[in-house]
This record gives sequence, C-alpha cells and structure tokens, in this order.
Amino acid sequence: MAGLVCRCCGQWRVTVELIRGRHVYRLAHRRRPGTGEGVEVVGEVPTVGALERLLYVHARLTLADLADAVR
Repeated sequence: MAGLVCRCCGQWRVTVELIRGRHVYRLAHRRRPGTGEGVEVVGEVPTVGALERLLYVHARLTLADLADAVR
C-alpha cells in the first residue's frame, strides 16, 4: 500500500494498514545507505492526532511536511 513520505529527505514514511477492521498508522524510518540498510518501524498508532505527535517527537515533522509516495 502506498503511503506518505517526507518531502525534505524521503527517509520518513507513513503507511496506513487495516488490521482486524481498524486502521493503524505506521511511522517508519529508512536508514541512509552506508549506515546500515533497512527500515526501522518507529511506532504504530490508531489515530491521526497520535500520528501527528509521533511524527513531531521522532522527526520534528508535521503532516503538512508529507507528500504522496510514488511507487
């Protein structure tokens, strides 16, 4: 499922998953090449308000800083 990615560096990604009939917003951080490969899931939250707080605490981003991810 496509999600949202930050416009500044492209390393922060938000996806929306449907788990047991409920939407879960997942925030993940993609590591830069050379510092270790892979994606680290920072957190999963049930509401958009909680997602905003999670984004700000870990990345100092707001929802306005995200754009649609292109596959």
